[in-house]
Amino acid sequence: MRLMLAAASHAPSVTVHLGKSLTKPSESVVIIIVITLLGAAPALLMMLTAFPRIVVVLAITRNALGLNTIPPNQVIVGLAIFLSLFVMGPTLSKMNQVGLQPYLHGKKTATEAYRSAEAPLKSWMLAQTRTNDLALFTAETQHGSKALAGPRTPKNVSLRALIPAFIISELESAFIIGFVIFIPFLIIDLIVSSTLMSMGIVMLPPTLISLPFKLLLFVLVDGWVLLSQSLLTSFR
Repeated sequence: MRLMLAAASHAPSVTVHLGKSLTKPSESVVIIIVITLLGAAPALLMMLTAFPRIVVVLAITRNALGLNTIPPNQVIVGLAIFLSLFVMGPTLSKMNQVGLQPYLHGKKTATEAYRSAEAPLKSWMLAQTRTNDLALFTAETQHGSKALAGPRTPKNVSLRALIPAFIISELESAFIIGFVIFIPFLIIDLIVSSTLMSMGIVMLPPTLISLPFKLLLFVLVDGWVLLSQSLLTSFR
């Protein structure tokens, strides 16, 4: 019996050593996560700035003129990006001053720098967000009666509720501006169409005749400057 126990105690055993693979992700997983974040970062930054309103208004203006591909999409998006940077200049400078620079100089941790840089962006987004839109998403996230009034300070509003409310408000503002832009071009289309009908010319497309007049009107009123000025003013 003792011989059997001794033999059993010296029996070979197999162990599997996983190291730290269960406590932290591998380098490959970290690289994949970083690449994914870098790919999604431009889209997220565009949705948190003045870009949605500007690009939608520019696209509506192009359609109102009757030009489907001119200016090209690259020109429209490029102009929208630079106008957005111009609008967001003071906010980005404040974020760099209170968040990024203290972190680079070792005065704040990453979490503290993120919280400090988040406040100016929230303040700007709150100024552009409609109260009803913010109250809708705040009520859904907080499930309370006090949420209907909507938080009014950057500290007590979450990005989970602020981001969708901000995007909806920007789209609504862009559609209102686009409606105003469409009116003069619609009047030109109606005048040209009525004139052609009264002259008995029904085989000639009205849009073919109205396009030069719309382009002439847009150039005479210095349309691109007027449009850019209106967009910049709308963010004040």
